[in-house]
Amino acid sequence: MPYSILIVDDEEMLTELLSDFLQDCGYATHVANSSDRALELLQKRPDLILLDINMPGTNGLEFCKMIRNHVSCPVLFLTARVTETDKIIGLQSGGDDYITKPFSFQELAARIGAHLRRNERSRGGSNVVGCQGLLVDLSRRKVVWKEQEIPFSRREFDIIEFLISNRNQIFDKERIYEAIWGYDAAGDSNVIKEHIRKIRAKFMVATGSEYIETVWGMGYRWKR
Repeated sequence: MPYSILIVDDEEMLTELLSDFLQDCGYATHVANSSDRALELLQKRPDLILLDINMPGTNGLEFCKMIRNHVSCPVLFLTARVTETDKIIGLQSGGDDYITKPFSFQELAARIGAHLRRNERSRGGSNVVGCQGLLVDLSRRKVVWKEQEIPFSRREFDIIEFLISNRNQIFDKERIYEAIWGYDAAGDSNVIKEHIRKIRAKFMVATGSEYIETVWGMGYRWKR
């Protein structure tokens, strides 16, 4: 199975060129032109991230700091910044290497290969799902917003994990109850409504958003 590389840069032409080149080198690629999209693509569990620093909104340095404690793969910064101080800041933010634009694709391929070989022992790390600034670490069962963990009970996290892992689907409370408690559980599926109320309240306090939406007459789903 080929290594996968997440390319994050707001220059669409560059990301297309990089994606085509890396695919020719035998890699699988995922492309994001914003940090929000990059968060969503973390669920692909990339083996390496190419990350531009100068992006609008959440820049590359902020994005790297946000994910560094939850994603173990190498992060290579792509940037036009060239001073020693800039390089130090980039590495202190959690980056593993610093490639200055313009660069040759051959040099980039060599560095990618070196980092992937060095990181071989770390394959199979945390399974992280990102969504609109939120990080849900399914392996460590943690939910993090701007580097701050949001505390959830075991059942609350079970519901979050179920919905975010099936984010394009709608589930009524009976289906959620069966998925979390099991088909033979003797409880009442109405408990789902109360758990979701508590989850929404915690999300609202921490982030200002609820993340779980009600589709009237049908059930619940993770907000798209």
